[in-house]
Amino acid sequence: MAKGKWLELAYWTQKKAQLLGAQESSISINQSRRVEVDYRDEKIEKMKESSQQGLSIEIFSKGRYSSHSTNDLRKGSLEKFIQNAVDLTRYLEEDEYRGLTDPTLYQGQSDADLDLFDPEYDGLTTKTRKEVAMKLGAHLLGQDDRIISVASGFSDNSGENYVVKSNGFEGTRKATSFSQYVEVSIQGEGDRKPQNWRYYSARHLADLPSTKQTAMEALERTRSQLGQAKVKTDTMPMIVENSNAGGLLWRLSHPLSGASIQQKNSFLDGKKGKKIASKALTITDEPTIVRGLGSRLYDGDGIAAKTMPVIQDGVLKNYYIDVYYGRKLGWTPTTGYASNIVIKPGKRSAKAIEKDLDKGILVTNWLGGNANGTTGDFSLGVAGWLIENGQRTQPIGEMNISGNYTDLLMNLKEVGNDPYPYSSFRTPTLLFNDVKFSGT
Repeated sequence: MAKGKWLELAYWTQKKAQLLGAQESSISINQSRRVEVDYRDEKIEKMKESSQQGLSIEIFSKGRYSSHSTNDLRKGSLEKFIQNAVDLTRYLEEDEYRGLTDPTLYQGQSDADLDLFDPEYDGLTTKTRKEVAMKLGAHLLGQDDRIISVASGFSDNSGENYVVKSNGFEGTRKATSFSQYVEVSIQGEGDRKPQNWRYYSARHLADLPSTKQTAMEALERTRSQLGQAKVKTDTMPMIVENSNAGGLLWRLSHPLSGASIQQKNSFLDGKKGKKIASKALTITDEPTIVRGLGSRLYDGDGIAAKTMPVIQDGVLKNYYIDVYYGRKLGWTPTTGYASNIVIKPGKRSAKAIEKDLDKGILVTNWLGGNANGTTGDFSLGVAGWLIENGQRTQPIGEMNISGNYTDLLMNLKEVGNDPYPYSSFRTPTLLFNDVKFSGT
């Protein structure tokens, strides 16, 4: 169905809902396709293709709200679906905070071309997908006699979304994404079989690293786990490599949300305008990065996407406030969820930061763990390298870091100049002082 047909169906649904008694409505129509090809040891392990389409409607009627979805987009079926949705809404409790976004928040939407759809996608064949997935693993043939198994895969996604709201909002979005990975296991000492991987994702196929780079990095990361051991419990500096720094900072998403603030479940409640991190940390939400994995022109409420400072020179500037919780808090909405998280880079490379470290640990993998958004306490498993006199001297694993995000952020000493481009978290290498590592 062409763009015009999707929008026509959305407006038809909106009109039907209004005639049946919905005072306001928001309709979203989605169409998506995903293809996955996985190889293991030079044999196809999985080939999967899935396509979906659906319509969802939010209904606002006499202070009541409900949300409904269906995959049957035939108008005859939709009439019954809409009628049932409106009827059900009448039985719900009133919620004075529910309602469509103030239309003034729709204004100022960028007209930039974010280039989120790769025109090469339509020419991508099953043969090409299989060749890429197989080639990723084939690069490792004969590279190391200790290799036990190699898994590799390629996947792609294509999606379209059309949104109309009864108070004047209309939005369309079309995007692609591509991913590739290699996972390697090798024979270590005794019965140990270290395993590691490398994964990349991008909006355009041409923006992915070469298959050879992906494969060799996966092998090298697996080799780096040979001889892993715990080292003595100590408090020392921690370097987090750029591709893993997002795994540390995404845990701030929950305590920065309007829901957590309103429900008093955030250790960052009441901290706006206050220093919560060292001066080295500046985080900005950047929704209009060309080809960005988190890029958008508007959010789920229809709020026009704009650059938003989150933390500036260590000072908390904004929370993620959607329309609903903005009304509950009596605050002006910002946006309900993150787009691209950009950490302001520093001046030095990861190698230079590592070389200047007398003693510390470089974290290259997170091994599970948890963080409490209400208190800020965390305990995370780590693997990586012990650094001594600027050199990697011992691979480490099965160790833990623990503490509180309030202290951790204050102890950020330096930010590298190498933001990671293959994620919506564009994080550089991060160096923290005084991190508690639990080992032997």
